[in-house]
Amino acid sequence: MASQRKRKAGKILGIMGMCAAVAAGGIGVATAPNWLQTAVESEAGSPQRTDVGLGSAVVKAVELGITPLDGAREVNPAVGPSVKAVHGTLKDIELVPATGGKAVKGAISADRSTWSTLDPLGFNTEYRFGFTVVDGAGRETRKTQSFTTVSTPNEANAMVFPNDGAVMGSGQPIEINFSEPVADKAAMEEAVKISVSSGQKVAWRWYSDRKVRILPETFWAANTSVTVDMPLFGRDFGNGMIGNSDVLATFTTGPQRIAVVDDATKTMKVYFDGALVKTAPVTLGSPDWLSPTGYAVIMEQERHSKFNAGSIGLKPGDKGYYAPLVVEHANRLTNSGVYVHQALPSAYGAVGAYNVSHGCVGLLPADAAWFFNNMRTGDVVQVLNTGAPAVEPLEGFGDWNIAWAGYAKR
Repeated sequence: MASQRKRKAGKILGIMGMCAAVAAGGIGVATAPNWLQTAVESEAGSPQRTDVGLGSAVVKAVELGITPLDGAREVNPAVGPSVKAVHGTLKDIELVPATGGKAVKGAISADRSTWSTLDPLGFNTEYRFGFTVVDGAGRETRKTQSFTTVSTPNEANAMVFPNDGAVMGSGQPIEINFSEPVADKAAMEEAVKISVSSGQKVAWRWYSDRKVRILPETFWAANTSVTVDMPLFGRDFGNGMIGNSDVLATFTTGPQRIAVVDDATKTMKVYFDGALVKTAPVTLGSPDWLSPTGYAVIMEQERHSKFNAGSIGLKPGDKGYYAPLVVEHANRLTNSGVYVHQALPSAYGAVGAYNVSHGCVGLLPADAAWFFNNMRTGDVVQVLNTGAPAVEPLEGFGDWNIAWAGYAKR
């Protein structure tokens, strides 16, 4: 019996030894395998693991998408910085000018995985971008980087005429002058919105990479509101030039006012919204200085204007030269100096009879005062039957002398 108890106890001890070996990680092996002989570090206190092990669940590596890249230069300030964390979250985000100043406002997503700016950035500014990344195990890593926005030499802008708030005549084209060449004109036309209260469609004519004019098929309807909305901030003009501001301008028109000057009758007839309101005698350019024909637009008005023959290339002794003088009720039609104005006293006798000017339209004092007081910048003057060519588009606003079918041009 005693021997049986010894054999039974030995059998139980043997089984326990076998179980201990299994619990240690092996089956039928009394010693632990090599990988278990090294203590496993806890997830929270060790570098992030990406390989499968027994210590705890694997924490996925955090992936970051950051715009712009660290050290980037000539960054478009309209493309706001952003950071996105995959398999992690963000905290303590800060974007500030490197030289100091107010932090740029931003917004973070509800799951705290994505942050982006709310405020536009400045040009020619270095920014410092810092944020903390938190992985799935709660470990935090601080990231910092910097970038610099578009420098001053790479800024671009544009000017619109008529100015915002202006009241213009119905013949006034829209003119946009860009500070830098526009590489993709079609894209710029698509970006700029022209709103016309009368519903008139418009066409664009590019005179260069920097200058464009915009017209409806016929003169603007009376009392029309025209808005030019140019979202240029951050827009790439091409060649690395970036728009530095948006431009918005709204102008309105009054009645359609058109003065028709006919050399065959030496008269001017003025129409407001198609109704004849004034008839006056005129004198036009002499045979050596024919008045240009076609449509012109009043560019500016001066109660007293200084005239100088040197501005049209004349000097003392030349035929047609005159000493500097001041004329009254002057309404400019061309850059080269064609005006509607009050005739000089010496020319009063020619008004309505024959032509004596250097291309201008001369009126008697009362008629000149009426014209000056009742016509406005942007109103139309049409000259007929002088035998001279029409006003060139860039000689003023001679765009109306181009047939509508061929006006649009890039």
